[in-house]
Amino acid sequence: MKTLKAGDKAPNFTAKDQDGNTVKLSDFEGKKLVVFFYPKASTPGCTAEACNLRDHYKDLQQAGYELLGVSADSEKKQSNFKNKYEFPFALIADEDHQLIDGFGVWGPKKFMGREYDGIHRKTFIMDQQGIITKVIDKVKTKDHAAQIL
Repeated sequence: MKTLKAGDKAPNFTAKDQDGNTVKLSDFEGKKLVVFFYPKASTPGCTAEACNLRDHYKDLQQAGYELLGVSADSEKKQSNFKNKYEFPFALIADEDHQLIDGFGVWGPKKFMGREYDGIHRKTFIMDQQGIITKVIDKVKTKDHAAQIL
């Protein structure tokens, strides 16, 4: 599985958000889209990252960006996460790994000496035509909006 990079076309997707609504890549045609992948809803790093994006959401919108968060959590977990922290953007419940595999963010990880497969924290920025213009591999969870802007 290869990770997408700048210049690649984003894979077309149809997925469910935290409320069971269908979200498609084509919904964002003509808009700049930020898709951020995170390992697990409501964990400290993911919460810090998503809250940083929430706190700078107006700046991101003024720069023309729409945001989508993605993890393999269930709709219920995503819904709880979104409601608890009042995120103004949708969270995709990618339980079947359509986006995770499509963007190539699943793979071996190391944590406290243990190796396992999981979601890599990565962010993809796309232009109005769905072409990836930037990939952020080293996400600074507490300063992520600044990395995007």
